[in-house]
Amino acid sequence: MQDLPTPKRNRNLLIRLRPVLRWVIRLRSSPRAIAGGLAIGTFIAFTPTVGVQLILALFAATLFNMNRPASMIPVWITNPLTVAPIYTFNYWIGLKMWSGPPLHEVSGMFIDIGKTMAKLEFWNIKDQFMAILHMGWEILIPLILGSIAVGVVSGILVFIFTRKLLSIFLTRRAEKHLLNPRKTKAKASPKKSDK
Repeated sequence: MQDLPTPKRNRNLLIRLRPVLRWVIRLRSSPRAIAGGLAIGTFIAFTPTVGVQLILALFAATLFNMNRPASMIPVWITNPLTVAPIYTFNYWIGLKMWSGPPLHEVSGMFIDIGKTMAKLEFWNIKDQFMAILHMGWEILIPLILGSIAVGVVSGILVFIFTRKLLSIFLTRRAEKHLLNPRKTKAKASPKKSDK
């Protein structure tokens, strides 16, 4: 039986993620824009667009007026180690909407794509994207449909969770500054030195 998550394990995870969380909170933008950027990046991370995901995330964040740096973070979810399980799950969801080859045949192809991606250089975008396109339309259509479904659900969940979390953090920060006005004044006007 698998161990259930304990509060200590959850705390350790939050401690490890603290630098990323601090960076996200310090982004100069509204909670809506930051959450929107993370949601866009999450959606794109689950699509079979490996090789052009960063470009798509930046373009979509600019198009929808969301935070561009925040949109780039979740794109890294899809990497050579995670591409096989992510694409296998997306394909399985896509098979519910469109018929295609059996899952056990296709999952091996996704493992091979992950191995191919691991051998390619980061900037070899064309070969990364072509590895996906060589699968054929009978596999790509269910994969794309499943990826869109998983991406939309994940993006919405990330948007709601992140916006709420950022609103809580920013409200607490504002309350802290209201309760301690000396620190706020000290930061606003540094002491002048006597001459």
